[in-house]
Amino acid sequence: MLRWTTTIALTALLVCAPAALADGGGAGYPSASGGTVSGQVTPPAHSPPPQQQQPVSPPVSVPPPTAIPRLWNGRAIAPPGTPRVVRRVMVAANRLISKRYRWGGGHRDFTRLDRGYDCSGAVSYALYGGRLLLSPLDSTGLARFGEPGPGSWLTIYANRTHTYLVVAGLRFDTGAHDALTTPSGTGPRWSTAPRSSRRFRVRHPAGF
Repeated sequence: MLRWTTTIALTALLVCAPAALADGGGAGYPSASGGTVSGQVTPPAHSPPPQQQQPVSPPVSVPPPTAIPRLWNGRAIAPPGTPRVVRRVMVAANRLISKRYRWGGGHRDFTRLDRGYDCSGAVSYALYGGRLLLSPLDSTGLARFGEPGPGSWLTIYANRTHTYLVVAGLRFDTGAHDALTTPSGTGPRWSTAPRSSRRFRVRHPAGF
């Protein structure tokens, strides 16, 4: 009788688990204190499942960068020798500079710019610029994208609540900006300072 009662209790607990355990899809970014930055909204519990993505072009092996891109007026300028795919990623990311943070922003057709972008929408759009992604992914989907480990040129850091992209040493992120990041405020920006990659999965597009 005790075993039967315990089984019923465990079943009820699993069925009634709070929706907060669902994937947030990158709703906000962790603050230095470990919480969520003020002003970021809590994600709904019905994030769509990530889609399976395949690179549009066959992967190629390219040498690692010998110089870090420069920043001018908040935008990245690719150094000489940057592969075309990586340049296109930078150009796409540069289009989002000055966009505000908006939960769910960027998760629509890539052919139109959104009014604002969340972390996964911004990273997805940048990867689309290099023709590495066909449609937007949430942060959980980006944690499965490409191949494991850091890349030579492009590295994706993703977990259930946040994602950011490092391109040739520059960080493209909606949060944890440094003092030199321009313009100020939340939203997709380039930063020269690294951030902790603890508790993030590290992935990269094949060949980059």
